[in-house]
Amino acid sequence: MSEATTPGRKGNLAGSARKLKDNAADWHNFIQKWERLNDEGAAIATSIVNLGLSKKSADEPNVVMEGDSSQTGSLSEISLKQSNQELEEECNKLQDVVEKMANILSKMQKMVLAERGICALEAFQYGEKGNPAPLFHTWSTQQFAEVSSKLYASYKQELALKQTILQELAHTVNTDLTMVYLSSWQYQPYIEESGKLLLESLLLETGHRSL
Repeated sequence: MSEATTPGRKGNLAGSARKLKDNAADWHNFIQKWERLNDEGAAIATSIVNLGLSKKSADEPNVVMEGDSSQTGSLSEISLKQSNQELEEECNKLQDVVEKMANILSKMQKMVLAERGICALEAFQYGEKGNPAPLFHTWSTQQFAEVSSKLYASYKQELALKQTILQELAHTVNTDLTMVYLSSWQYQPYIEESGKLLLESLLLETGHRSL
């Protein structure tokens, strides 16, 4: 990869090339962080489901032996209180994970806006089609903005799904539905294989991966 510039485009476009390369590295790092958070959230969500099932079981009427009703009732109340406290703690942990994901998405959005700004600068300097010479191997600056926009859109949809799961998971009494929520969290339906290919292409184009 070369970032050499001709005399007529030294300065801003050299800076643009550096910004695009830095953004590519940031995309990789943000997605790695997101995946770690997804794994952490999946474990917490599983715990929430298990606690919910235990709570549901505890809420069901128990067969009480004559003379033991008060003691059994007291133990059930203690167990239920502990279960509710543990459930609340796990929900708070999952909320923390989702908030961290939202923070990552905010940073992704800033990269998209920055790259659109670079495209606007090129359009101002070179006309509507932008810089005719690629900054790296073959991609136009517009292609960088398009790839970033596609990646951002998929993670934005995925975050919305995770926010829904966060709101519903602890309150869902349907076991089948909780399994759907767990599966959706873990396998991230809005983050497709094509997104991984886009990231790899981005890293190749900017020299972070060897051709």
